[in-house]
Amino acid sequence: MKALWKYHKVPFLFFIVSSLLYLWFAYAIVRTNTIQLLFAYVLLFAFAYKIISSSEFNSSKFKLLVVFSIVLRLLFLFATPNLSQDFYRFIWDGRMILESFNPYLYTPDSFMDSGKFPVAQGQELYNGMGELSASHYTNYPPINQILFTVAALFSGHSILGSAIVMRLIIIVADIGTLYFGKKLLERLNLPSKRIFWYILNPFIIIELTGNLHFEGVMIFFLIWSLYLLHSGKWKWAAVVFACSISVKLIPLMLLPLFFGWFRKNSVISNDIEKPKKPFIPTDIGSAEGDIPVNLNFWKLILFYVIIGMTTLLLFLPFFSMEFVTNYSKTVGLWFGNFEFNASIYYLARAIGYAQTGYNEIAIIGKILPVISVLIILGFSFFRNNNTLPQLIGSMLLAFTCYLFLSTTVHPWYIATLVIFCVFTNYKFPLIWSLVIILSYLAYSNAANSENLWIIGLEYLIVFSVFIWEVILKKRLPVS
Repeated sequence: MKALWKYHKVPFLFFIVSSLLYLWFAYAIVRTNTIQLLFAYVLLFAFAYKIISSSEFNSSKFKLLVVFSIVLRLLFLFATPNLSQDFYRFIWDGRMILESFNPYLYTPDSFMDSGKFPVAQGQELYNGMGELSASHYTNYPPINQILFTVAALFSGHSILGSAIVMRLIIIVADIGTLYFGKKLLERLNLPSKRIFWYILNPFIIIELTGNLHFEGVMIFFLIWSLYLLHSGKWKWAAVVFACSISVKLIPLMLLPLFFGWFRKNSVISNDIEKPKKPFIPTDIGSAEGDIPVNLNFWKLILFYVIIGMTTLLLFLPFFSMEFVTNYSKTVGLWFGNFEFNASIYYLARAIGYAQTGYNEIAIIGKILPVISVLIILGFSFFRNNNTLPQLIGSMLLAFTCYLFLSTTVHPWYIATLVIFCVFTNYKFPLIWSLVIILSYLAYSNAANSENLWIIGLEYLIVFSVFIWEVILKKRLPVS
């Protein structure tokens, strides 16, 4: 311990101060407290930077940062989420399953109208989740529902108990991301310390561990899948990728990007075969040990089939025609009805108001997803994705464009960008993870209305860094 203190005094000091700030954030700050929220958040980012970058990085510091990462998450263990109310719906869905109800077939409102709640503390959960969630069918995929059920099973009738169980699940998932992320970075000959820009990022700790968003579990499966893909175990990669989809649907949009990978290259693990000749990367983004070989087109088809079949099997316990109708309707609402923290959409909406005097979300919300699909297809068919760094770089840029065109961008949505950027030279997701806190200023007033000047400031910063890195500097994905 004395040796650790001697060589890592600065990280220890910033860790101690960060711990106090996280405790304040978890148990005292509410989202309507704008000044406290911004002050604590910005300080935590500054301290995280100092913890990661100070002193020489070696195996002892890596272990130290792992301990810091786990301890800082455990500080939230007994806290009720203070920036999001989604966890009330998570608990509702889990308890519904324990009571033998299919959560996809009922809205909380349908029970409210009858005056009978199917779950313990139904009224409290209903009040906590808010009108928007209560009036719609659940949109959380099956693995999410299983995890909600586990939380309900082990917590009895305690709302805080359910939050604790879910928080432990998310912490374990983050440890898994740390494990496979480090191994993947090492396989790509990238510094292993990069993983801490995700693991020690205050945005990730607060939004996932603190606010109980299951993007952390989705990301764990996603990174595990990419690690298996790079190891040549593409069939298992497909199964794990389907698990990622079954936590959150986001990875579905990334599927076309695998076309370039399977069309041109297969990755043979260094543990399986060594190249007979020195491997010369075609660009800086190539990873040593990636061996180009001809691959039958049918492997790509089988990869998609395994993903599709695994996903369907996970949905099967909940399946009915009513489920299909309800689920597709709920997912569709995110494109045509909801608005929050958008960028290009808000500009298009303003133009629509100027032209017609009405909010044209019904029209714009149908056009923007089409543009997103075209962009993703462009990255799939007109960009080299035959090495893992190139593939991850395309995933990062494609998903970024999707968020730029979305009508709704909740803060936790960008967690996927943060993990992708760890494997690239792009830093704009890290900047976005800092300024995304500005979106919470919408809750500083009773009407929860957004100040478009503040949203404009957020995106001015994000777009400026994005344009500089992606267009002006013309950076390749990985150095």
